[in-house]
Amino acid sequence: MPRPLSFRGAKSAASAVLAVLLGGVVLAPSSGAQAGTMRVEQQCLAQAMYWEARGEGRHGMIAVGWTVLNRMSSPSFPGTPCSVVHQGGERAPCQFSYWCDGKSDRPRDLRSWRSALMIAAELLTDPPRDPTDGALYFHNRRVRTPRHRVRTARIGAHVFYR
Repeated sequence: MPRPLSFRGAKSAASAVLAVLLGGVVLAPSSGAQAGTMRVEQQCLAQAMYWEARGEGRHGMIAVGWTVLNRMSSPSFPGTPCSVVHQGGERAPCQFSYWCDGKSDRPRDLRSWRSALMIAAELLTDPPRDPTDGALYFHNRRVRTPRHRVRTARIGAHVFYR
């Protein structure tokens, strides 16, 4: 399991998340540079959850987020949320379809975006149980899972596998 990132200046992850939602950036380890990096990584994770599962609520977003965290823990993938999400570049094929579809990645649904930011902060600091059972991949359930992959979960409109 990835090591949770830390919040400096907040008494708890919940207060840090609240500060982020209210516009105060409390996400910070020991330096300003690291604080900016943590905020960027949180936003990358939140964007992946927002664009891939915003219509599936908290459980769906957590599942997509865990897929990113599981990849970070695997030697076969990069080690940060942004590097996992951006792997493959901005042209297809890429790992996360929203990243290479040529459309704006700016969230339009503020409520879902705030939820994604809050869940991303939670996943990076004090993650809940992994509902995907270690999944490294997911896709819409209408797509067939490759035969060489083991299906680990079906959550919302997605099938998760490794």
